[in-house]
Amino acid sequence: MSSTTPPRNDRTGTLPQGDWTGEPVRVGLVGAGPWARATHARILAAGPETTLTGVWARRPDAAEEVASAYGATAAGSFEELLDSCEAVAFAVPPAVQAALAPRAAAAGRALLLEKPLGTDLASARAVADAVAEHGVASQLVLTKRYHPTTRAFLAKAATLQVTGARSSYLHGAFLGGEFATSWRLQHGALLDLGPHLLDLLDTAVGPITSLRATGDPRRWTEVTCEHANGAISQASLSGSVRVDRAQTRVELFGPDEELAYDTAGIDHEECWPILRREFATAVRTGRAADLDAAHGLRIQHLLQQATDSAGLAG
Repeated sequence: MSSTTPPRNDRTGTLPQGDWTGEPVRVGLVGAGPWARATHARILAAGPETTLTGVWARRPDAAEEVASAYGATAAGSFEELLDSCEAVAFAVPPAVQAALAPRAAAAGRALLLEKPLGTDLASARAVADAVAEHGVASQLVLTKRYHPTTRAFLAKAATLQVTGARSSYLHGAFLGGEFATSWRLQHGALLDLGPHLLDLLDTAVGPITSLRATGDPRRWTEVTCEHANGAISQASLSGSVRVDRAQTRVELFGPDEELAYDTAGIDHEECWPILRREFATAVRTGRAADLDAAHGLRIQHLLQQATDSAGLAG
């Protein structure tokens, strides 16, 4: 199979840590839904690297509720939010993010972006192009990538010769509850969970050169990937299965020892302070992180291949 995906973004260095001595980055939040309430607002307001200055959402009452909980201002418009901050965090569906992020970049605002960048390749490219054109810092909320356990796994994987890999990301959020949002139910696990697994496989095994998918993204999807080093990997995705807790697992096999990564023992709360620090550092130094909008576009190319390969609903 031939590939139309661009090369992997190979910048794997992490940004400096240590005590934060600079001014906190003033961040405006777009969105007031369950993810914004549960995570983004709380983490950005906690500092010390960031401060939450404003919240804007299509429902003013929801924006006011989130903003008031953290001493921020509910913006009356997106433009008003941009005037109040130097960076914008998005906690909205991909289509909304893809429409607004280029406007924020054009206004010179750094971007903290959810995955996927957009619902399709064209909208994702518009975001990445705007970031590149206006030279603003950007960072993806691929949460697991900021945990020390994940980074240790990827560092060890880089020393191994991998012949094959299997992976899965399974949960039951689509079955009901506040995270069974309309965009997730419409587009399914490929767009929601796929970015996490494809990113891990692309990094741990080697650049994915081609892939194909089968199944129903709203029930269960299987993705087979071919890598530049000749390895083959498999990814199983579903948000519609009854499990005790979300399961993310990657297993690497080859002539060397087996290497397994499992999020069962990970406390995701430990990811967020690292993510916040690295985003603020990128904004203050102008040095891009490795998980930036260009990397997001790389992942979107892979998602598009998977969608196209089996005519899956996108």
